Amino acid sequence: MEATIVSEKIKHYPVLLKEIISIISPQYGGTFIDCTLGQGGYTKEILKFNNTKVIALDRDFETKDIADEIKEKFEERFLYKNKKFSQLNNLKLKNEDIKGIIFDLGYSLTQMKDIKKGLSFDSIGELNMKLGLNEFSANDAVNKLNQKDLEKIFKYFGEEKEAKKIANRIIIEREKQNIDTKKLVEIIELTKKRKNFKIHSATKVFQALRIFVNKEISELIFGLINASKILKKDGIIAVVTFHSLEDKIVKYFFKSLSEKKSISRYQPKIEQSETLFSMKFKKPIVPSAKEVKENISSRSAKLRFLIKKKDFYDFETDILKKFDFLLDIENLGNKL
Repeated sequence: MEATIVSEKIKHYPVLLKEIISIISPQYGGTFIDCTLGQGGYTKEILKFNNTKVIALDRDFETKDIADEIKEKFEERFLYKNKKFSQLNNLKLKNEDIKGIIFDLGYSLTQMKDIKKGLSFDSIGELNMKLGLNEFSANDAVNKLNQKDLEKIFKYFGEEKEAKKIANRIIIEREKQNIDTKKLVEIIELTKKRKNFKIHSATKVFQALRIFVNKEISELIFGLINASKILKKDGIIAVVTFHSLEDKIVKYFFKSLSEKKSISRYQPKIEQSETLFSMKFKKPIVPSAKEVKENISSRSAKLRFLIKKKDFYDFETDILKKFDFLLDIENLGNKL
């Protein structure tokens, strides 16, 4: 019965779709990059407008079936790449007028319900959590990394208060057996004394492992940097985040670029008096009560966007330095 959870009939709701379309304005035409094709919600909506083209990326190769369906309908107006969005600068764009770049950092319901991917604590069997183009799995991390490394991952990527105790219990238990999904959930539930009835006890640890396995910190940072480079003047970067760590990174990057902390490498700092980007709203856009009611998964979504004011490619940013401690934790994967 469990296998029937993954169904082609699972309904997909593109989060904040109306707001995204309103911001990027595809009715005026142009080329748009959908950095996370997923079930194709944003891409299909953009392509409804004439004189638009979408270049879609996704690291999950299983999205190719969706891509093939869209390609059949829209032909030359759609291009699909099985790539990570950190590789935006390697797309070899020839005279493309990039008007908008969209990042949806959430997982689709189809992915979360896919037992083979093992993204959820409801999954059965070996820990996986690989979205595609990965170097190691959650099974490798949980069963091979030392206690201090696991503690850092749970604490900083999952904001798990009981990180030390959970990591310690994992080390003890894995001497008896390989830790799979069921066993990890059991360890967490037995270790955590204080229960939060709003979320499952394993939520934060599983979030941390997904971030770690898929290198989501560096993916996001380099995705944002490269998107800022290839975007054309008046183009828009729109990002939908689903947890505080993602939003913290996006918020800092957008704020720094719109407050004279970003400068062109080809212009002396003393001569550059205006910013390269503008941010219309300081606060994020969130789903309406109606959308949350229709799609409970949207409840934690936050949308931020940035507008490019000048045509340029290279610029300086301190985002790598700002979040270097998170990148150091991510690099613990080099031990695997």
